[in-house]
Amino acid sequence: MQVHNGMRPQDVAILLKIVAMNRDDWQMQPVSTELRISIGELSQSLNRSRIAGLIGFRKKDPNRHSLVEFLIHGLKYVFPQAPGALTRGLATAHSHPFMKSHFHSEANYVWPDVHGEIIGQAIKPFYERQAEAARLDEKFYLLLALVDTIRVGRVREVKIASDELKRILLQ
Repeated sequence: MQVHNGMRPQDVAILLKIVAMNRDDWQMQPVSTELRISIGELSQSLNRSRIAGLIGFRKKDPNRHSLVEFLIHGLKYVFPQAPGALTRGLATAHSHPFMKSHFHSEANYVWPDVHGEIIGQAIKPFYERQAEAARLDEKFYLLLALVDTIRVGRVREVKIASDELKRILLQ
């Protein structure tokens, strides 16, 4: 039996990318390229997620109910986040367009990124090239922002993000 040494932050992003694709015939090479993560890291991540029960034995289909439970109830404890210094970046959490349609806030949260269009408090992404990968896939970007809302949001924001996450993952 393989030893599980705990989840890593990029495992969350990888699982969300698989959910965003919404198909079980995906191949590792294109996913690795889109995520800007090596095939080796992708493979190791899938093994950790399988051992944790967040993806099936074939490592193609996320266990969506378990993933929702982990994201909504466990993620903020496993990968806590506090907004940092002001920086240029890509909007996340309540600053993502979906959340902005529900809430107005003068403060912005961003993943630091030199190509970012707004200034806001830094939220550390799950992995280094996350903003770059999020720009390529709107659904993936939305899922990441919803998860960040759960990590750093207030009660009302977390409720809306959790409901939307459930809607997408359990459809």
